[in-house]
Amino acid sequence: MKKPNIILLMCDQLRGDCLSFADHPDVKTPYLDTLAADGAFFENGYSACPSCIPARAALLTGRSQTKHGRVGYQDGIDWNYEHYLAEELTKNGYYTQCVGKMHVHPPRLLCGFQGMRLHDGYIGHYRKANTPYWMHQNVSDDYMRFLKDHLGHDADVNASGVENNSWVTHPWIYEERYHPTNWVVDESIRFLETRDRTKPFFLTASFVRPHPPFDAPQSYYDLYKDKQLREPAHGDWVDPSLTEQYGRVLDSVHGCRDDEMRNQAMAGYYACITHIDHQIGRLITALENDETYHDTIIVFTADHGEMLFDNNCFRKVLPYEGSTHIPMIVHVGKNIKKVTPFRSDSVVELRDIMPTLLEFAGIDIPDTVDGISMAPEIIGEKPHQREYLHGEHSGGVQSNHYIVTSHDKYIWFSQTGREQYFNLDQDPREEHDLIHEQAYQDRIHTLRSHLIDELKDREEGYTDGRQLLKGTPKATLDWLKNTI
Repeated sequence: MKKPNIILLMCDQLRGDCLSFADHPDVKTPYLDTLAADGAFFENGYSACPSCIPARAALLTGRSQTKHGRVGYQDGIDWNYEHYLAEELTKNGYYTQCVGKMHVHPPRLLCGFQGMRLHDGYIGHYRKANTPYWMHQNVSDDYMRFLKDHLGHDADVNASGVENNSWVTHPWIYEERYHPTNWVVDESIRFLETRDRTKPFFLTASFVRPHPPFDAPQSYYDLYKDKQLREPAHGDWVDPSLTEQYGRVLDSVHGCRDDEMRNQAMAGYYACITHIDHQIGRLITALENDETYHDTIIVFTADHGEMLFDNNCFRKVLPYEGSTHIPMIVHVGKNIKKVTPFRSDSVVELRDIMPTLLEFAGIDIPDTVDGISMAPEIIGEKPHQREYLHGEHSGGVQSNHYIVTSHDKYIWFSQTGREQYFNLDQDPREEHDLIHEQAYQDRIHTLRSHLIDELKDREEGYTDGRQLLKGTPKATLDWLKNTI
């Protein structure tokens, strides 16, 4: 049987609700809407460890955060895993290429890809003065070289002055064709044109946006800057004094206290999304012209979301929907398998992409993989088999764990012991914390018990098997550090 071509479209920091197909009141994403309307749209896609590095570890290895060992954000820790997604496809006859962001260590580690055109965005860890020459972004990053070759030595991805983790917004100062979002699609189309046509292909097109800087070209910013945008969620559990105290710090996790800058940031974020969508449209058109669109599986997802001031929060790593909920679209070309378009409420996670694609490709799934294939549900055989998902992220007082189902969520902050509970059916924006409501105590007990079970063998000492215990969070588990 002919193996399908595969394209994985990956964004950085794109919320699961920021698609017009997901009924967002402001964001317009016509090309992604088309993929979703003609494919499988998983409404409950999640990132179990919502920051760049651990999320990508789950995607590339198919493992849970406990099994890949990255339970927080930490640069500079070597990647040394068996059985990467691209590696399994390469071994089984695929021509594999990654264009855009990888965010692995050391830079340019292939993780099984045969070819790479790298752009990791602005990562300070690889720009320090004492960074080894070959690791420095000006050397290792293909897009950086492209930009300087065309616009001069002083050209840089952050030349507009927009900080790469902040809400500060400014349109792209160069011609649109030099934007990294355009570059990823240019390079992806070039791959399609020059690939080895005797083999099926696996292409990952990995965008840095809508991760800050919010710097879409002016025409995209103009679509949103004067609109009356939906207000961020504001829960009855929120402490506004934290935003009052820290809301002048441009990358504060407690949000922004300036209404005008907050609205500018939302417009800038949405502009980046529509810009990506239109560039994905270019790639789809290239597939149609290549006459391979109907022979290709296309997956669209993100590594994590963005709080975007919901409940006075900004950035990621938090256990709330803005941070953890991600898009998950799987479009199967009609020459591969007849798939009836549908929406699913199954809880799926980044680790599920590897077994899904391997199953569609007819490749055995390695026993290191923790993910559950979405393929059976996509082709109408049986629903996804996950009762709940355990997620987490370390990081000081914000260190957290969560248990989420298709209906509700339990949260535990591991340094403070604080608990929260949200009924997502009735309260999808998490504005009403029900942790002390008597009617939900049995349900809270059940979800708490699931978390105790998930953490019972963890090295941090989070539980004695009967109750949760405040522990010392780690960004990377010790067993992983001891293997590299």
